[in-house]
Amino acid sequence: MKSKFYALALSLGLSSSAFAQESRLAFDNSKATPGRQCATMDVLKAQMAADPSLAKRMAAVEDQTKKFESTSTSNRSVVGAVVIPVVVHVVYNITTQNVTDAQVAAQIDVLNKDFAKTNSDVTLVPDAFKPLAANTNIQFVLAQQDPTGAPTSGIIHKQTKIASFSSNDAVKNSKKGGSDPWPASSYLNVWVCNLSGGLLGYAQFPGGRASTDGVVVLFSSLPGVASGPYSKGRTATHEVGHWLNLRHIWGDASCGTDLVTDTPTQQTSNYGCPSFPHVTCGNNGDMSMNYMDYTDDACMYMFSTGQAARMNALFGAGGSRASLLNSSGARTTRQLAVATAGGVASLAEIRLYPNPATQTLNVSVPEKQAATWSVKVYDLSGYEMKQARYDGQGRVAVASLPQGLYQVVMSDGQQTIRQRFQKE
Repeated sequence: MKSKFYALALSLGLSSSAFAQESRLAFDNSKATPGRQCATMDVLKAQMAADPSLAKRMAAVEDQTKKFESTSTSNRSVVGAVVIPVVVHVVYNITTQNVTDAQVAAQIDVLNKDFAKTNSDVTLVPDAFKPLAANTNIQFVLAQQDPTGAPTSGIIHKQTKIASFSSNDAVKNSKKGGSDPWPASSYLNVWVCNLSGGLLGYAQFPGGRASTDGVVVLFSSLPGVASGPYSKGRTATHEVGHWLNLRHIWGDASCGTDLVTDTPTQQTSNYGCPSFPHVTCGNNGDMSMNYMDYTDDACMYMFSTGQAARMNALFGAGGSRASLLNSSGARTTRQLAVATAGGVASLAEIRLYPNPATQTLNVSVPEKQAATWSVKVYDLSGYEMKQARYDGQGRVAVASLPQGLYQVVMSDGQQTIRQRFQKE
């Protein structure tokens, strides 16, 4: 059992002032050691002070999380992969900060691999933790439809007069030189910008205001933008973890709790690339390779099963981010308005099953039209998976695909339909 010392204001019976007093130890300690700097807990502390009702909303999130975690896996309400539409706001002052669309796509790819446990470095997880390394069931796709229903790339480039931003959320406000968010109920907003003071990023936990909901990361933390210990895209993985209700693994207190049962209690944050085992707090070794620690990008490569359950709770019955499951942001306008006249199959008639699939994915096009459709499978980076072959009779062989989320592109020459499926 983890220590109850770090209980947050969201735990019943604790005030925001008590939260601030307990967590201050970790803030002071983390700033004393050079390395990764995440301002998420500083932001939470400020939000708690400014909005006394936030503690109550976060306590409700925790109550729903506990109920979800106590439900058997087979009876949980989240079925199949959770696909989250993402809008990336690139807010730049000078040209070097204006990351390219290809670099944004590379960041989405890192997120998808990290959250699906398909990252190549997952093989480096110590044997003691290998059974706990988890596919979180969560994937990300750049939005294909904006809030007005118009097609979009899911990427906004906006030049600003502001040289650098802090953790005060100005980057999320166009009047303050930033970019206004898209509706938090339908999109994950990610702001990419220049951050001051050595800050790598920060996020807002579930329960906060919709107008500031999302994730902020330093532009040079995206893969392919720069070099260094924090340049492989894991800053976004860490911050999205916070956005999905994960705490720092050390609980922001000496031998604190991150509210997850299968992550070892550890004394404080780790930096660099510590060797395993680094024993603290009577554990058998810190899980320093967890994405929610402070290690270098090249030395973090897993979420735990308990963390995955905690994140998925947000999309279960009554979950605070469940509205994203019904977002139209991941669908194109053409998909939403496929013609039904003249014998052309409608989107409602096109179904992929089973989903998730292991051996064969069935495509439910009308039987008489099956041979007239071309069906191709792509990964989320747009690379065609040629080993997934369509037999012209409504079946796609997917056994040779690695585990993960894919997109099926179906066309009959008159229309093109895209749908996603998960390979297990």
